Amino acid sequence: MNKARLEAFSDGVIAVIITIMVLELKVPHDRRSESARAAHPGVLSYVLSFIFTGIYWNNHHHMFHAVHHVNGAALWANLHLLFWLSLVPFVTGWMDENHFAPQTVAAYGFVLLGAACAYTILTRVLLAIHAKDSPLAKALGKDFKGKISIVIYIAALPLAFVHPAIAAPCTCWWPAIWLAPDRRFEKLFDQAKA
Repeated sequence: MNKARLEAFSDGVIAVIITIMVLELKVPHDRRSESARAAHPGVLSYVLSFIFTGIYWNNHHHMFHAVHHVNGAALWANLHLLFWLSLVPFVTGWMDENHFAPQTVAAYGFVLLGAACAYTILTRVLLAIHAKDSPLAKALGKDFKGKISIVIYIAALPLAFVHPAIAAPCTCWWPAIWLAPDRRFEKLFDQAKA
């Protein structure tokens, strides 16, 4: 099967997710600094979730440059990833409304964990339908960042109930290692151009 429809659908879903998150931001009703400070947790939650969602879009985009075709299992694995990403606006709003309460930080971390697991499943499904020496297999390699991300999310979940101020950075800031475009795919593209 051609991968174009899967990519277009994924792009559309991610665009809707980001739109929902920004529409959830509450605009202060006056110019006083207290109103701006009251909006601060919402803006912080939005920025974290925007970055998180953007990281997935960016890595999905890079990965699919190395994918030649998809099958039914890949379509379902991709939908599984989109399911977890579609929960981001809900847990973002919940965390904001409750000022980063332990349960909400844990729920946010659980959604991040679900998305990380779903992305890993998607990569495994795609690897199964491509040759072992395919550009996708070469670029993914051992996928250390993907595996360590899952471990950190799992460790942060119980920590959210003990010390949410420590768990929040683990669940919210850990994805920052993925901010740079995935060098594994960038190297692959550079080699293909040479």
